Amino acid sequence: MDIVSCNIDGREIRARKGENLVQVAEKNGIFIPSLCYYPHIDPPLATCRVCSVKVDGKARAACLVKVQEGMNIEVDTPALRESRKAVVEMIFAEGNHFCPACEKSGDCDLQHLAYRAGIRHTRFPHLFKDHIIDFNPKRMILEHNRCVLCRRCIEEVLTDDGHRVFTSSDRGNRTHIAVDYEQEAKLSREQAVRAMHICPVGAIIVRGESMTRPFGDRKYDMDMDATYVPHDNDNSNGNSNGNDNGNDNGNDNGNDNGNDNGNVSGRTGKKVVATTSLAGCFGCHMSMLDIDTGLLDLIELVEFDKSPINDIKQFSRRADIGLIEGGCCNSDNIEVLREFRKMCDVLVCVGECAIYGGLPALRNNVPLEECLEEAYLYSITSENDEKIIPADENIPKILDKVYACHEIVRIDYFIPGCPPSANHIWTMVKNILFNEEYSILYSDFKYD
Repeated sequence: MDIVSCNIDGREIRARKGENLVQVAEKNGIFIPSLCYYPHIDPPLATCRVCSVKVDGKARAACLVKVQEGMNIEVDTPALRESRKAVVEMIFAEGNHFCPACEKSGDCDLQHLAYRAGIRHTRFPHLFKDHIIDFNPKRMILEHNRCVLCRRCIEEVLTDDGHRVFTSSDRGNRTHIAVDYEQEAKLSREQAVRAMHICPVGAIIVRGESMTRPFGDRKYDMDMDATYVPHDNDNSNGNSNGNDNGNDNGNDNGNDNGNDNGNVSGRTGKKVVATTSLAGCFGCHMSMLDIDTGLLDLIELVEFDKSPINDIKQFSRRADIGLIEGGCCNSDNIEVLREFRKMCDVLVCVGECAIYGGLPALRNNVPLEECLEEAYLYSITSENDEKIIPADENIPKILDKVYACHEIVRIDYFIPGCPPSANHIWTMVKNILFNEEYSILYSDFKYD
């Protein structure tokens, strides 16, 4: 057995010649992320490209690299971290990944990589493609909204007589995983459940089987290798591009807040906090109140203005920070959000609905007309056969889709979660207002 010496991020590493780089790194405590890599699949699939590294100055997929004498390998550099982060963000934006409603949440490899990268929002617009869910298999449901095309199921799920159950269909951006119904019907319950767990996301669901587990028992609720989530500056890449997609709402460049750098003003005395709820469930406000008796300490430092917490309806003064819950689904939401941008030095999106639309945005892959017809014309709850779509001028105009807040105005910071924990919210708020030391526990940083 030939032993070779290579260099990984300045460390001299000794390994077997020809051994896979991902395995070598893992043995030496070096984390290389991946969605598709399985040690016993050779050659590796190399479909996700999340494991990008540099070998002797050239970008490579780590799972395809076999170590050789004298290799100089870069893994943990700012440029590589940013590249891998962008890939994960694009996967989230391309698919309809809604963590709070996913059976795999907490055990999802994609979610874990996003946590490790400290992703609070995606810089890319969500596509909201209308992926068809396949209910035809006997034992399974194939949820194409979550599939990341890693090909694990194709290589790993076989019948007892060696036939593949899954295959790749179509090409380019139409590529999707298809099921051979005849072969799928031959799978035992145990084989079907194994297929469900092989999937790195929640794309394969077995009828009558649940992947959900209590928080704390899930695989990625506590990651001992990631005690703290990286603190990146949301303000550096989270700003709106100024385009207003909310249908004839004009253009908003987001620079009318009187403080364009996302910093709190130098006003003395108590800091002023404003909050509001747009198209959401009010759960983030309930989470804010979960600070419990800590709220008594907080009000010694801040005052609330225009907030459901104190039922003040109008701004009475300028706020140091505004907390926005919910996305924008109608014209009233747009008006309220713009008012907050004008009246708050710093604007923060709180929760998944504000960050990308959340649960209300599940209608985004269905035409608005079809949504309204289903709700008002064909609903079984309509009384006395009333078949009318409300169109009163006093009712806020519903938008063609639910928009994330940063698509309407400039947003300075993002706090993910559904809802975020009270500790996460107020840790960030105190950091923004008072420059307190900022560390978010991995267990507090989550999307569900």
